[in-house]
Amino acid sequence: MQIYSTIPEMRTALKSREGIVFVPTMGNLHAGHIALMTRARSHGQTVVVSIFVNRLQFGPNDDFDRYPRTFAADCAQLEAAGVDLLFAPGETDLYPEAQQYHVDPPEIQHQLDGHFRPGHFRGVATVVLKLFNIVQPQVALFGKKDYQQLMVLRNMTRQLALPIDIVGSETVRADDGLALSSRNAYLSPAERAEAPRLYRLLDGMRRAVRAGERDFARLEREAAAELDRHGWKTDYVALRRQADLQPPEHAEERSLVALGASRLGTARLIDNVEIELDGSR
Repeated sequence: MQIYSTIPEMRTALKSREGIVFVPTMGNLHAGHIALMTRARSHGQTVVVSIFVNRLQFGPNDDFDRYPRTFAADCAQLEAAGVDLLFAPGETDLYPEAQQYHVDPPEIQHQLDGHFRPGHFRGVATVVLKLFNIVQPQVALFGKKDYQQLMVLRNMTRQLALPIDIVGSETVRADDGLALSSRNAYLSPAERAEAPRLYRLLDGMRRAVRAGERDFARLEREAAAELDRHGWKTDYVALRRQADLQPPEHAEERSLVALGASRLGTARLIDNVEIELDGSR
């Protein structure tokens, strides 16, 4: 695996490469990330990964300074996964001057996760567009665990006419259902035992909707209250349309998603489950 840290080096290394598939990450890799790398190989000849903890997407009360940075271990995992090139810029490599031009997503950036993390999706969209311009992939993969992020980036790519196919990859879970996440490292043993409750409640909402329940507001309230009864501090539990993450306009919407974000101790966990009413999921 070749490793580069500057934009000119990366562009030069990619000049002779074809079929570029890109997986952007912030490092501290786990099995969910590696599943993305493995899937990437089926979409092209050259698998490129980036590791960069992007200050622009962290708010003043977020965990930028304590976000886990495990570069040596990450490189070993990427090498074992057969990644071809790693782009690992420093902050001054990617932002040699203060970033004054930004990608400003539409109103959805202020809803759901964006309501609790102002500026987050603006920072995500800006850094991803910059990385796209450096790597120039034909395909880019993102995990579905960050569902709102996936939707924002997919719509950005389409509306800006970027020649990139955005592929969403299914969430990788532990045996007890907990979505794998770098922030799971913040959980104490007792909190780790409690953490799967978020997924179980979202999955329960999916089963209720499939069974015919259409009082979505009640399902949201009950799931949030159940989390809080067990010591969580819930930001939101929501049932939305998959296409645009807006509330369903009628009871017969076919493609929905149940999403939740809640704090357990110092860890803020997010998760979601897709709901297809045609019986395919």
